[in-house]
Amino acid sequence: MSEPTPTPKPMPRPIPRPATPATQPVQAPIDESAAARAAAWGRVDSEGNVWLRSDEGERCVGQYTAGGSKEDALAFYVRRYLELAAQVALLESRIEHISPDEAAQSLTKLEEQLVEPAAVGDIQELRTRTAVLKERIAQRRKEVMREREAARQAAIAERTALIERAEAIAGGDPATIHWRNSREELAQIFESWKAAQRNGVRIDRPTEEALWQRYSKARSQFDKMRRQHFAALEAERSDVIARKSALIARAEALMHSTDWSATAREYRELMGEWRAAGRASRKDDDKLWARFRAAQQTFFDARAAHFAQRDAEFEENLKAKLELLKEAEQILPVRDLEAARNALHSIQDRWEEIGMVPRAEVSHVEGRLRRVEDAVREAEAEKWRKSDPQKKQRSSGMAAQLEQLIAELNGQIEEATAAGDEAKVAELNEALEARKAWLAQVQKDL
Repeated sequence: MSEPTPTPKPMPRPIPRPATPATQPVQAPIDESAAARAAAWGRVDSEGNVWLRSDEGERCVGQYTAGGSKEDALAFYVRRYLELAAQVALLESRIEHISPDEAAQSLTKLEEQLVEPAAVGDIQELRTRTAVLKERIAQRRKEVMREREAARQAAIAERTALIERAEAIAGGDPATIHWRNSREELAQIFESWKAAQRNGVRIDRPTEEALWQRYSKARSQFDKMRRQHFAALEAERSDVIARKSALIARAEALMHSTDWSATAREYRELMGEWRAAGRASRKDDDKLWARFRAAQQTFFDARAAHFAQRDAEFEENLKAKLELLKEAEQILPVRDLEAARNALHSIQDRWEEIGMVPRAEVSHVEGRLRRVEDAVREAEAEKWRKSDPQKKQRSSGMAAQLEQLIAELNGQIEEATAAGDEAKVAELNEALEARKAWLAQVQKDL
């Protein structure tokens, strides 16, 4: 009689469950204590059914088939629970570091798996933890929205500052703008704007378009102002060149003149007009100035040569006049008026024939000759005073009148003295002294 064939051991047969969520569980070694705590929530009946206990009662989560023990069957569903717990723990650890949308998506899949999971463990505890996660995700969503709004406002403020700077450049005074630097700064603002678009926080399209329109308007205004400025500069440059070219023509027409004083004065006037004519480009100004200066230099070099020669002649004239001065000064003091007059006339004639002396010496030599001339004229005047018959007659009559007046004053003084009128005596004595002095002068002229 043959031996009966042994019956195979029953093996666990799980109830189908939802697909694994995006956040894959970490395959870590089994925590025996956690597995033991989870196993306490399940049992295996005699028919091979695996049951999950909960506050709401028991629920069959799976079966096992021949080929395994009850412990193997229970361990299989405990591992399922530990996998779910690991997914919850993973989401708890990542929730602060991922977006609320990603967290909510993972949480939804976990919640779906926790509806009636084919697992043995404290499923309600996992559901409680996911409920806490749901609240935290909602809170995180609000926080992220606030952060995003703050970042958006900061981005708007940053880009607005760029636009305002562009508008400030475009609104500058054309007379003081540094065009190259300002143009480079506008280009840098544009690059900063593009970098903010690529890498910065996105802002809403209406705000971005409104800001961009402001930048575009500022740049267009700057470019227009720059074109107008340089067009005006070019027109002014052409006008300056024309004015200075006319001044050069006048300067070149004068450069061979020998009317030294008048021409030098005209060149000074031309120089004033040159300064007032404005500036062209540096290159043009240098060329124009070289021509203008060359014409001036031709004249002033010729004038300098002329006056150098004249000064040499003047030095010789000075020597001759100094010799004449020695001769003239020998006339003094004047003793013989007629001889002195004749000698001075001869010296004066030769003085004029000699000509001019250096300007610095004119005052000195002319002064020395003038003193001799003054001495001769004074001698002539003195002689005339002494020989004038009409003057003598006038002086004689005056002297007689003064003598008579002095006699009358003497009589009045005697009367006042006899009367004891000292004030009157003092007054009359003062008048008497004045008449006596006058009489002495008249007598001297006689």
